[in-house]
Amino acid sequence: MSGLLEGKSAIITGSSRGIGRAIAKSYAENGARLIIHGTKEEALCELKSELNALGAECEYVAGDIGSPDTAARLAEKCLERYKSIDILVNNAGINSRKSFEELSFEDWDNMLRTNLTSAFYTCKAVLPSMLEQGSGVIINMSSSAGKTAHPNAAISYGVSKAGINSLTQKLAYDYAAKGIRVNAICPGPIETDMSKQWTEEYREKVYSSIPMHRLGTGADVANVAVFLASDMAAFICGESVNVNGGKYMN
Repeated sequence: MSGLLEGKSAIITGSSRGIGRAIAKSYAENGARLIIHGTKEEALCELKSELNALGAECEYVAGDIGSPDTAARLAEKCLERYKSIDILVNNAGINSRKSFEELSFEDWDNMLRTNLTSAFYTCKAVLPSMLEQGSGVIINMSSSAGKTAHPNAAISYGVSKAGINSLTQKLAYDYAAKGIRVNAICPGPIETDMSKQWTEEYREKVYSSIPMHRLGTGADVANVAVFLASDMAAFICGESVNVNGGKYMN
């Protein structure tokens, strides 16, 4: 197997479904050696088999991404199996559509812990190895909701993704000279299990708000994740790349 990520070792959080699964498959097709993560071991076993069938080396770690122990186990597994950590994709996250009045203190804490604090934990876990080898790529999954108010996203979600964008920029600024590139991806409306439940009326409303008049796919996001992790993006650092068909431009 050969590709843009040939021989690179990559950790991908939240990889058992959706965008994370699409990224894992694209990384496998491009030659990466993978550590995948999710909360359900059965789903991870299934994905591991699919990735092995593509010719990729793969191991998995199941656990709560909001725990520093899970982050440590991901880094340890990658180093144990592949002797290096070349790429980290912080994809795991949750969403909410609750109004500000409906949000409980627990809702707020859970969103920040899962979407933002987890990325802090995983970055802390992989940075020592990346610094020692003098190279590495970190890709954080953000959202256009982290850049502008979104009518269908809870304020806690937007705040968590704005935090991801800030984390991305600060890490990029601090570690670029040490050979570590950090960028974020900001997807717009993506075809997922949730979008399949939309009414036709709502779907048309979403379509009409996107200049390209279609929803994005997991592959659309995965293609950007492959590019940013590859040497083709060697001079891209500290960016939060929009992938939304033109729905939000900045």
